[in-house]
Amino acid sequence: MLYWLYERDLESTIKFLEEKFKSKPEIVKANIKALKTGYFYGETVEVIKTTFRVPEARLEKGTYRNIMGNECLSLGLIAAAEKAKLNLFFGGYPITPASDILHILSKYKNFGIKTFQAEDEIAGMCSVLGAAFAGDLAITASSGPGIALKGEAIGLGVITELPVVVINIQRGGPSTGLPTKTEQSDLNQAMYGRNGECPAVVIACQSPSDCFETAFTACKIALEFMVPVMLLSDGYIANGSEPWKLPDLDKLEDIKTRVIKKKSGDAFLPYDRDEKTLARPWGLPGTKDLEHRIGGLEKANITGNVSYDPDNHDTMVKLRQKKIDIIADYIPEAKVFGNEKGKLLVLGWGGPYGAIRSAVIKCNQEKREVSHLHLKHIHPFPKNLASILSNFDKVLVPEINLGQLSNIIRSKYMIDTINFNRVSGKPFTSPDIYDKILKTLKGEE
Repeated sequence: MLYWLYERDLESTIKFLEEKFKSKPEIVKANIKALKTGYFYGETVEVIKTTFRVPEARLEKGTYRNIMGNECLSLGLIAAAEKAKLNLFFGGYPITPASDILHILSKYKNFGIKTFQAEDEIAGMCSVLGAAFAGDLAITASSGPGIALKGEAIGLGVITELPVVVINIQRGGPSTGLPTKTEQSDLNQAMYGRNGECPAVVIACQSPSDCFETAFTACKIALEFMVPVMLLSDGYIANGSEPWKLPDLDKLEDIKTRVIKKKSGDAFLPYDRDEKTLARPWGLPGTKDLEHRIGGLEKANITGNVSYDPDNHDTMVKLRQKKIDIIADYIPEAKVFGNEKGKLLVLGWGGPYGAIRSAVIKCNQEKREVSHLHLKHIHPFPKNLASILSNFDKVLVPEINLGQLSNIIRSKYMIDTINFNRVSGKPFTSPDIYDKILKTLKGEE
């Protein structure tokens, strides 16, 4: 029996119930009585001083389900494994707020998914590298403290150029910090938190329902370019929920891998790269004539042999960075919400998406020149980001940290961004962003 208010109006709800269930009048009568009792109690009780009317959401047609961020992310990983025609291996260690990913994936053994709860974070990351070497779509997840422990092994993934996805469900730090509070303070860690010149792809979810697409994209990039990918979510996204339109799985892009079935030429060369993407071939152990060696010592270009040659090291360091930079040619260009030129651009990433977008919509309704750009791809940035930033008089960057994206933007594009930072363990609200926008437009930043 339906018991919610149809379009938030009591009389239309009663009419709806009477028409929908007219064959069961006694049940309808009992439910209407309960409905009226609850409704009028809410109207007359003086505990709640303020009431709000929430209008019906305007969503595009389709089949929806309510979903939380970590579950949606897990389903995106499964879809990627299916589209790549690979087994999925997840190796990790329980940690708030990332543990749910391990729990959820363990329920899908029917898809050939293998989950491994390691004895610690380092073992979890090393197990993922072994799985990637063996030919699986290899995933691990943690939060900031665990990512710190995984750092050396992530570097091993970078130098061996293995396709792994490392998920960071960010929480308050440093150290153990605030395990149950949200934060965006691991962007610097994702970008730079490894020894040496150690570049990895960095992308970020923006909402619970966006986690599916972001997880799928992370896997696609890792597999097609043979690189580790850092996927950033946060506690607010992971434990938040929203309606999610079920995707048409048949329309999802196939994911092409670099798996080599047989040797071509005289010998298998593990660093013989694709001319366009610089992705190396993926020779799986047990494949005839594809014997090779990879490891943490510097690789000789093409052959993969251990090399201490200074010029070769210089070449390999620059190749690994160029390999990341090239990915900008294959990701979508950034799209601005609102006018493409104006007085103010609000530039965001991750969890503050909803608060920023709501505030900007309100500003647009008030005829203010404010636009919004939310970044999914952070390393590399979209190719058109520089031209977008140059089209606005001011760029406001709200972050739940002390200005990490803002500092990266400043150093790369030499523009004077305006910071709006809060590190209280709580997400921004739309009024927070709206008030800061008004102050920025007035020059009170």
